[in-house]
Amino acid sequence: MAKLVFGMNQSLDGYVDHMAFAPGPALFRHFIKEAEGQAGSVYGRKMYEIMSYWDDEHPEWDDDRRAFAAAWRRQPKWVVSRTLRSVGPNATLVQGDLGAAMRAIKAGPEGEIEVAGTELAHSLTQLGLIDEYRIYLHPVVLGQGKPYFAGPRPPLRLLGHDRMDGDVIRLSYVPA
Repeated sequence: MAKLVFGMNQSLDGYVDHMAFAPGPALFRHFIKEAEGQAGSVYGRKMYEIMSYWDDEHPEWDDDRRAFAAAWRRQPKWVVSRTLRSVGPNATLVQGDLGAAMRAIKAGPEGEIEVAGTELAHSLTQLGLIDEYRIYLHPVVLGQGKPYFAGPRPPLRLLGHDRMDGDVIRLSYVPA
């Protein structure tokens, strides 16, 4: 059975914003390794539209960006959306009963399946389907934006923590 893991970069004041701050080189290489080892990814529509950037080749990319793109393209992706009618390569559109669809996905491949998108993670949290939360805490304060937890923070138990890249700390939690 697969494990659903919701992990994102977060500011000190609890916000996620891929445009406001980005991972440094060492943390980006960590994300490459994560992508290479994942059994797949589940995206909400907005996050999938952002991540589909990796489907296209960009001549300005360095080796790390090419490696991440290759890993992202290889893995299966499930896209949860009420509005999309089609998705790109190696992706499956998920509509209808979210809980039933996610339980079926979890019953499929072994390994970790990344959950990306705060609203999707909130819905999956309410259904009790997130197995682990990984917060990559960056030393920045945004003051506004999209919060990591789209609703009330669920009861969590600290699983572990480690320094990732410079001043970024990864906090791993499981439901309490």
